[in-house]
Amino acid sequence: MKNIFKRTGIFVMIIIMITSLLSGCGKTTEETISNENSNMESQDESNKEMVSADTPGWKEDTSPITFDWYLNFSWFANQWGGDETSKYITEKTGVNINFIVPAGNEAEKLNTMIVSDTLPDFITLGWWESQVDTMIEGGLVYPLNELADKYDPYFYTVADPARLGWYTEEDGNVYGYPNASYSPSDYEKYDIYSNQTFLVRKDMYEAIGSPDMRTPEGFLDALRKAKEMFPEVNGQPLIPFGAHEFTDTGNYSFETYLQNFLAIPREKDGKLYDRTTDPEYIRWLKVFRQANEEGLIAKDIFVDKRAQMEEKITQGRYFCMLYQNWDMQAPQKALYSKDPNSVYIAVPGPANSNLDDPTLDGGGIAGWTITMISKNCKDPERAIKFLSYLMSEEGQKDVFLGPKGVTYDTIDGKDQLKPEVKELLSQDRSAFDKMYGCDNTYWMLMDLGIQSQWTPELEEPLRQPQEWTKPYVQFVGQYDNITPPTDSEEGIILSKIQNKWGTILPQLILAESEEEFDAIFNEFLQYREEQGYEKVVEYMQKKVDENKEKLGIK
Repeated sequence: MKNIFKRTGIFVMIIIMITSLLSGCGKTTEETISNENSNMESQDESNKEMVSADTPGWKEDTSPITFDWYLNFSWFANQWGGDETSKYITEKTGVNINFIVPAGNEAEKLNTMIVSDTLPDFITLGWWESQVDTMIEGGLVYPLNELADKYDPYFYTVADPARLGWYTEEDGNVYGYPNASYSPSDYEKYDIYSNQTFLVRKDMYEAIGSPDMRTPEGFLDALRKAKEMFPEVNGQPLIPFGAHEFTDTGNYSFETYLQNFLAIPREKDGKLYDRTTDPEYIRWLKVFRQANEEGLIAKDIFVDKRAQMEEKITQGRYFCMLYQNWDMQAPQKALYSKDPNSVYIAVPGPANSNLDDPTLDGGGIAGWTITMISKNCKDPERAIKFLSYLMSEEGQKDVFLGPKGVTYDTIDGKDQLKPEVKELLSQDRSAFDKMYGCDNTYWMLMDLGIQSQWTPELEEPLRQPQEWTKPYVQFVGQYDNITPPTDSEEGIILSKIQNKWGTILPQLILAESEEEFDAIFNEFLQYREEQGYEKVVEYMQKKVDENKEKLGIK
């Protein structure tokens, strides 16, 4: 019995000792955790003190890191690290880029990455692409504002408030930032041009007396004289009038461009205006019908794609064009090198009955592309800081001018590309990109307004068509991104109407009489009504009203 009690007593003592030890350990653990939490909070406070809206966050860490960056453009052919600019940026920031570009169909590549949840660190795509909403709704991309709040308040210093407001979603977050974007205030700060021009071949235009082509009579008479005086160009038939290529949904030249030259409003009394049924627009479509009837519209314009058009521009075969001037730089330079008088110059084109000035589209708030950060990103902190760097004036200068002393210098008091660099840029863009990599070779976050301070004055033959547009440019960003989603009821209706218009438009120009023109046009209007066009208009009106509110436009 004594042994039993003895053993029991020892057991009890052991239990008491263990309990005491555990109690002591528990107290120590609680204190340790408390101290660690306190240290973490202190560290967070310290980090908050280190990062500042006035200080570029990327400078805190310039250790080597490589980000994968997907560009939803199969034509992009450059790789980071082989040129002077990208090497300079990597040396400066520590960031290296591995570009991922689809080999074929962009949508297939991007959709595959979305479905398989294999999106890379950065994604750049057109703001209009349906995958933008898919990635946001699927929670596949970070809100940039949340990353900025946590890691880099400098983001708000370099971001344009109007652009942030434009891209703020219903949940209050911003998931992408645009390039080539202009806010309303930019129109007060910078020289802004339009890409929309009416062009004539200089020598032919002057040879027929530099006529006024703003009226239907003057326009048709000029085409007649040009064809009579210049029936052939280097053994090939003259093409009296040139336009954008026809697509399944229409033709820019015979739609937006023509309507803008006619100064047809987009709104009346705060409501969207039906530009397609405007009497001035119909009047000029009938002018083109008459031109075709007289043999002044070549069949080429109905079938040629951009490659064929550029070839014919280089040959100088068009007399006049309602076309995008900036996209014909190479043909213009080729013509200029052979004969400066054979280039295309901008002149007043088709006008309304009052001969009002045109109202040409400038850059919009939506821009061209947006860049997003994937939730697969290996280092979101470095990513948002690198994004802020590219958005900043310093980053814009680096991307546009490259490293000083290598690609640019201060010449005549202005920072600008060195003569030999500029010469290669004018002669061979592809070789320039590979050797120097500046002048927006890496355009993903380009801000053309900021960069205008370093942009050299355009030389002929590019200067005249560009500068001609300046007095007529208007901000139309409130009409960006107002079309309904393609899979919505309104989107399906709009798609049907657009495809119908794509078949109707060439028929209108090819109509053998005005009576046939009217019958075809009325058929389209009836079809549009039957499909439920009013629902599309209601959707667009709501979007325009929302856009105006975002932009502070009354």
